[in-house]
Amino acid sequence: MNGNDILVIVPAYNEEKALPATLDELSRLNPQPKVLVVNDGSADRTSEVARSAGVTVIDLPANMGIGVAMQTGYRYAVQNGFALSVQCDGDGQHRPEQIGVLLKKMGETGADMVIGSRFVESGGDGFQSFFLRRQVIRFLSVWIWALTGVRVYDVTSGFRLCNGRATAIFARDYPFDYPEPEAIVLLGRYGLRVGETAVSMRERQGGVSSIGFFPGIYYVVKVSIGLLVTRLRSNV
Repeated sequence: MNGNDILVIVPAYNEEKALPATLDELSRLNPQPKVLVVNDGSADRTSEVARSAGVTVIDLPANMGIGVAMQTGYRYAVQNGFALSVQCDGDGQHRPEQIGVLLKKMGETGADMVIGSRFVESGGDGFQSFFLRRQVIRFLSVWIWALTGVRVYDVTSGFRLCNGRATAIFARDYPFDYPEPEAIVLLGRYGLRVGETAVSMRERQGGVSSIGFFPGIYYVVKVSIGLLVTRLRSNV
């Protein structure tokens, strides 16, 4: 697999401060993958920063949310014939050099999507998120297991590698609001395999998490219902 087979999708909303370091790390990978920044209607210089780094940029006309940004990237991947797609967030949490860890796991297991996890094996040596978020993740992990029989520990991780089959599904059908947990259930409904491998992450280098105490309660309720609906939907 060479760099031309891989599209790294970087969804970015108001990430002008953190984005340059992420793009610099991606530029130093060998082989170097194609990078697409999906600027999600940022009010700052995110688009300008990305273009100055020489990567491909798609500017959404308004802030549409992570789901729309990622589906835009997956559609670009399908339209341009990429064999693999990687989600690598623009806030500095994900370590681009660990894309190789995801590729290795996919090669070993044949999984259609591999999630970089803070909570399995030896992946706990980096930042593991804050207490409230960890409790939310644990609950959703159990709920997904109850719905699908698939156990994924870091269900909200946005560091993901998809093969062509998973990318094609996400290009035409991808959850909008809080897509990472629902995407796991969606692939399971289509009979695709989801794997997980240990990675080390950093604390976000810019911006703030949307999951505070009361937003966290809303998140759990909304995503729990969304997971159930996704599981029960037919593949039409």
